[in-house]
Amino acid sequence: MPRVSYPVAAAADSFVGSCTAGAQCAKTGSMKRKQRRGRKIAMTPEELDGYLRSARTCRVATVGPGGAPHVSPLWFVWDGEALWLNSIIKSQRWIDIDRDARLGVVIDGGEEFFELHGVELSGTAAVVGDVPRTAEANPDVAEAELLFGDKYSGGTFYPDGRHAWLRVTPEKIVSWDYRKIGKG
Repeated sequence: MPRVSYPVAAAADSFVGSCTAGAQCAKTGSMKRKQRRGRKIAMTPEELDGYLRSARTCRVATVGPGGAPHVSPLWFVWDGEALWLNSIIKSQRWIDIDRDARLGVVIDGGEEFFELHGVELSGTAAVVGDVPRTAEANPDVAEAELLFGDKYSGGTFYPDGRHAWLRVTPEKIVSWDYRKIGKG
């Protein structure tokens, strides 16, 4: 069974999402555990959720044909439990995920060292909905499309017949926020 690492503040026992420590998550089937390293700079569950909901671009790393990583930037949405990617189906990323669904994602920001903050997520991607996505209503992707439309296109999601949805179920999430330690 995959293990999910959700960052917590040093003294906190709360976790991102609706599952509790040591319990199996009904939605993902994963066991949750605390982030072991860097707890001092880890984002709290609320900070993590807020950051993933507001950040606009992630970098997705897939396993290329010869085993080498393939990294590409992509817009995304976070629903509180999973990362949703709207990917071009004729991309190298899509081909890689079709062959091997494992991937890594980094969402980060900051210019100076004590401004650096971000999230690293690893897991597997699953295709959800039509390939390519059509304009026909689909309850399986309705929440992701609502979030995507609100975040990137003024409230409406527009399927273009070239993209489809990938739902990334996290097996591990690690966060950092150097702004918490400052320069002193």
